[in-house]
Amino acid sequence: MRTAVLSLAIASLLPVVSVAAPKNIIYMIGDGMGPSYVAAYRYYQHNPADATVANTVYDDLLTGMASTYPDDETLVTDSAAAATALATGIKSFNGAIAVNRQHIPIGTMMQLAKRLGKANGIVASSQVNHATPAAFLAHSSSRRNMNDIADMYLDYRINGKPVADLIFGGGTDYFVRDDRNLVQGFTELGYQYTDDYRQLSTLTRLPAMALLAESGLPAVLNSDNDGMLAPLTEKALQLLSPAKQGFVLMVEGSQIDWCGHDNDIACAMAEMNDFAKAISVARAYVDANPDTLLIVTADHETGGLSLGAHGVYQWRPDVIKKVKATGREIVKQLQQLQDPQQISERYTALTGITLEQAQLQLLLSALQNTDDKVARSQVLRFISDASFTGWTSGGHTAADVQVMAYGKNADEFKGFMDNTSIAKKLIRYIQHAQ
Repeated sequence: MRTAVLSLAIASLLPVVSVAAPKNIIYMIGDGMGPSYVAAYRYYQHNPADATVANTVYDDLLTGMASTYPDDETLVTDSAAAATALATGIKSFNGAIAVNRQHIPIGTMMQLAKRLGKANGIVASSQVNHATPAAFLAHSSSRRNMNDIADMYLDYRINGKPVADLIFGGGTDYFVRDDRNLVQGFTELGYQYTDDYRQLSTLTRLPAMALLAESGLPAVLNSDNDGMLAPLTEKALQLLSPAKQGFVLMVEGSQIDWCGHDNDIACAMAEMNDFAKAISVARAYVDANPDTLLIVTADHETGGLSLGAHGVYQWRPDVIKKVKATGREIVKQLQQLQDPQQISERYTALTGITLEQAQLQLLLSALQNTDDKVARSQVLRFISDASFTGWTSGGHTAADVQVMAYGKNADEFKGFMDNTSIAKKLIRYIQHAQ
């Protein structure tokens, strides 16, 4: 692959930053987290006994909004193009991993940080070579080249070393393969490694790598853990903090998007809660380390979520709070049963919703379909209908997304901006924090 266009060259085209640059940057991306998700989470967290609805951490940090359109006529971005914009300050086509429309690699802020001696890392609840983290560390004309992207994490070197000093998330299927063991390659370069969440304490220094699932991390709603993103973020900050020249950390709440694609509101709220706790960890770090900037945004909105549906002026988070598993897990459990009464009772146990006979017949018919999507859609439609949750799509939309900032230079992120403007400012900070 052709040598990446240096971020230094990109940054030279950017407006001059008029304030002192922060030493550390924490960049948090809620994949698919459009404005309705933030509003939904506020009401989801609300205690009905309280007279007013309290702000969440998302509300407290809100400073502006950003557009997300890609470099084509569609106006609706995918995660790869959006992440490319957020990592490089340059728009590209859907599917692009830090390459431009001519498929020429574009330098990323993580690569720039590495060249300038700053530590950097990624944390994701997806596989770590998924579209968003990939756009910060690698280059590919297609996000689907996931083995090639994983290879690049090890093979692409700056000053003789891989770009990322810290890699936390899922993805052992891509890093320990029959044709190549990338984990072995990383450990031979001195990376501490674990594939066991309970063994995070064994990671005591950089470089470090934790791959904690075959693909993405377990969905919060299906897990015994009350979310893994906050502990992973805390561990990442602990390991990056001693870096003398500062660090850049990207944390992605990856599975908010996955829930949106499924139109699974309970799943989405659980992942939003996981991401909120990780943001709170980062905010506390900024409070203790004032020379740090925290930026939180989204790459796009997923699903066309609306709070209220069917012309009814109502949205019911109390219904959503009773759901104990994702739609995928509910279908998996129901498919193990044969008796209609057992299926009905199990559905009620997992969702809090008692099915009428006509609804049960719809569910039984859907479960017989060979395509799991049919059963999942039916399972989740009952939850959406009962909570008056609306969806317009199983894909992304062109809705603007929120921008949140806290710490040093947070005022520079007020108002409306394009997603590329966020990256351009951060790239400038990385240059000037020397």
